[in-house]
Amino acid sequence: MPPTDSLIHARDLRKSFGEFEAVRGIDLDVRRGEAFGFLGPNGAGKSSTMRMICAVSPVSGGELRILGLDPATDGPEIRARIGVCPQDDTLDTELNVWENLFVYGRYFGLPRAVVRERIDELLDFVQLTEKARARVEDLSGGMRRRLTIARSLINRPEVLVLDEPTTGLDPQARHVIWDRLFRLKQQGVTLLLTTHFMDEAEQLASRLVVMDKGTIVAEGSPLELIRAYSTREVAEVRFETGDHEELAGKLEDLADRVEALPDRVLLYTDDGEAALGAVHDRGLRPSATLVRRSSLEDVFLRLTGRTLVD
Repeated sequence: MPPTDSLIHARDLRKSFGEFEAVRGIDLDVRRGEAFGFLGPNGAGKSSTMRMICAVSPVSGGELRILGLDPATDGPEIRARIGVCPQDDTLDTELNVWENLFVYGRYFGLPRAVVRERIDELLDFVQLTEKARARVEDLSGGMRRRLTIARSLINRPEVLVLDEPTTGLDPQARHVIWDRLFRLKQQGVTLLLTTHFMDEAEQLASRLVVMDKGTIVAEGSPLELIRAYSTREVAEVRFETGDHEELAGKLEDLADRVEALPDRVLLYTDDGEAALGAVHDRGLRPSATLVRRSSLEDVFLRLTGRTLVD
């Protein structure tokens, strides 16, 4: 039985394509009003999971309930109550900004007067009121993304699904999107997002899962995951000459974990400055050093590896 506050409930959820199992029995509960993130490399099973949650791809095995409904029998009702912001903008370039929202609102069967009122609210929310009659092709990338988010909110969804919401945007546009999404979260909208930006996940997600090879390998808040899988700080040490792999072997006892990269050595420790001091005490003279706090990216790379996945 799903928890009473669970809008998305999955147990042993599976998705197969022929003999290939993309999602291999995952459990999750997304609570009302939280921002829940999916992290993972390409091929981890994120997109397959999201498509099942959006009731556009059938479940191969296990249990899935969305808003208390079964996507196998209640797909249309589920889709009417969620909003989807896809990774690629699917705006109609033959229509202007206002018309894109109006036509989309009519797809949901909303009365014309309701759609018009909703458009005014949404254009104000995403700061596009002055662009209402502009052509889509004349909008910047950030404006198009905000319009896509506005469109996904036209039906006042209980759950907003966002696939890579800020991919391809400059830093200013990303922060505007983050601000809008944070405001939605404050308004009680449940957010479900995938992203490859670790700083975005830290900014937006109150809880997240890391997926790898179709399974969930870690779950928790960003801070909980950092505490569980990394250290408080990371000291980065670069040497102009010498094999960093060999140099890392001389530093293994100076940190909880030492990782050698082609251009530097990473010392995972709770006191980065002390670790750097110990490096100098050994007579080693780095060409550059840096002490930083551990991040979600450190966790992600530790759990899923640094090997490029196609």
